[in-house]
Amino acid sequence: MKLNLSSEISLSRVSRRLYCPSDVFEQSRVTRMEQIPVSIFESARSGCAEAAGNIAQRILSSQQNGEKFVMSLAPGRSTRDVCSELVRKHKEEGLSFKNVVFFDLFEYYPLPDDLSGCHAQIKSQLLDLVDIPAENIHTIPWNMSKEEIVPFCSAYEEQIAAAGGLDFVLLGIGRCGNIGFNEPGSSFNSLTRLVLLDNNSKEDAKIMFGSIEQVPVSAITIGVSTILQAREVMLVAWGEHKASILRKAVENRYDTGCPASALQLHKSARVIMDLSAATSLTRIATPWVVTSCDWDNQLVRRAVVWLCMQTGKPILKLTNKDYNDYGLSELITRYESAYNCNIKVFNDLQHTITGWPGGKPNADDTNRPERAMPYPKQVLIFSPHPDDDVISMGGTFARLIKQGHTVHVAYETSGCIAVCDDEVVRFLDFMRGYEQLGLLKGSAVEEKYREYMHFFHDEKTGDRDTREILDLKALIRRGEATAACRYMGLDESHIHFLNLPFYETGTIKKGPLTAADVAVVRRILEKIRPHEMFVAGDLADPHGTHRVCLDAVLAALDELKHTGAWDQWLSQCRIWMYRGAWMEWPVDLIQMAVPMSPEELRFKRNTILKHQSQMESAPFMGNDERLFWQRAEDRNHTTAELYARLGLADYEAIEAFVEYHL
Repeated sequence: MKLNLSSEISLSRVSRRLYCPSDVFEQSRVTRMEQIPVSIFESARSGCAEAAGNIAQRILSSQQNGEKFVMSLAPGRSTRDVCSELVRKHKEEGLSFKNVVFFDLFEYYPLPDDLSGCHAQIKSQLLDLVDIPAENIHTIPWNMSKEEIVPFCSAYEEQIAAAGGLDFVLLGIGRCGNIGFNEPGSSFNSLTRLVLLDNNSKEDAKIMFGSIEQVPVSAITIGVSTILQAREVMLVAWGEHKASILRKAVENRYDTGCPASALQLHKSARVIMDLSAATSLTRIATPWVVTSCDWDNQLVRRAVVWLCMQTGKPILKLTNKDYNDYGLSELITRYESAYNCNIKVFNDLQHTITGWPGGKPNADDTNRPERAMPYPKQVLIFSPHPDDDVISMGGTFARLIKQGHTVHVAYETSGCIAVCDDEVVRFLDFMRGYEQLGLLKGSAVEEKYREYMHFFHDEKTGDRDTREILDLKALIRRGEATAACRYMGLDESHIHFLNLPFYETGTIKKGPLTAADVAVVRRILEKIRPHEMFVAGDLADPHGTHRVCLDAVLAALDELKHTGAWDQWLSQCRIWMYRGAWMEWPVDLIQMAVPMSPEELRFKRNTILKHQSQMESAPFMGNDERLFWQRAEDRNHTTAELYARLGLADYEAIEAFVEYHL
């Protein structure tokens, strides 16, 4: 069973010579904007294997020379799979860590216990699973007194020096370019020290501690200078949410505003990333700037849209001179004139626009994104949380219903951990009032009210709720989702709550995706047999749930693909990926654009507002301070404005989709 198919999604066809040049001349040409050596891999899995193989080779080399190997690495999602591969090499290939000396890169301070910090992550991911001697592990104490901090930091630097200095440092990169807890503004001469966490770091840590209130106010981190003194430094990054900061670190001139850019000053620094993380690098995003291109329709569209942004002109006003001035003369040669290229891209974008997301019956669908027949269609919308459907495609959802299709929505998780305690209290207050009016007999509500209030005030630690309270929170989300669907006119029998097991841990940390999750998704697919599906393609979701939910759907489809379902219905099912909660599709990828009028956009907003628990008090708003309805409207406005700037129709808002091919 393939449980990570989302990592194989290739939205753009990237010529292999751009990320794996065939010779030194091509390497020099395509990487000339990059100030740090960068290795790009097709998947995070292959990138992690490369990183782990490099570390293993360095460990073995030190062993052969009878030397210690002194290393430090950052815990977290970026390095987790590298650690897993090192553990595999230890267990299956006999890689020994007996000569490894390990130093914590950073640690939160203060912590409530030794189980909740960064070192605890490293222990569970690596140190406890290999044969590294306990005396070779150097930790940053989480419970030392304030008076001990400065002396400890000095002593820590001395311990590193006494060990012979760091041989290897493995880093991730924060969304502001931080390495370790060296945040923007950190001096490149900085050593191990206490730092006060800024709001960005606290937001990033919220997923680990449950709420921003639980995040420690500070951390102790190895300094930028300490990292630069290491003999070798490797930074790893996976996923498109890392793309923009990686470009800044790798291509812009180094400065303290992006601490990771300090690696430009290191003679043996290297960055390893997957294609998704590399999407903003010049050689991937705008390859025509550095080399000749292997043009396809998508790359032509991207280049012409880029040219419009550079010149401030709509597509049909671009001239031969514009193409030549901005390094796109290849397109003039390819299409013989700017006019021919302009018309081609204009029509290409025009054909993405449709007011009939389920297909227009009895119409010529040659240039429409969705087929006319069958009509009406069986439509299935998968929503990771109980509000992603309306946030990301609420206008399209409503239109599918109005245009007569049989629409089903499947909420993959309960969303229970995203309900704050006050929401439970609010509903209990209502029930108490109902009882006080004499409409409910007995004292069960009052007893439960006292029980829950006691728990919230005196017993609750971190993000841990009792199963009963989690069920109440899930019930709140379920009620809101049902209200939103009812508002759109969806038959309540077409609302499905899947409650995938991976999510139901009761904590922010979820379980792994398993066959049990896939089986749940497969059952709903076999029951409905949709002609058209919508799935969340928001791979930049900072909490990871969207991606796991997508993997569950793709795994179920992959299983069904090898059964009789393929001939019976699956081969005729068209699958659309939506975004909107965290980012929108870039215009060169959009294959279906569904416009909305001002009234339809207002209707969508009202639908989102049915999810009252997800307004200002929602625990996991991410790093974007806007409410979800505001994010959705802004993104939909921005997409419509971009179409208008390119010379197409000027709509109020647009929801965008990309087709997924089985």
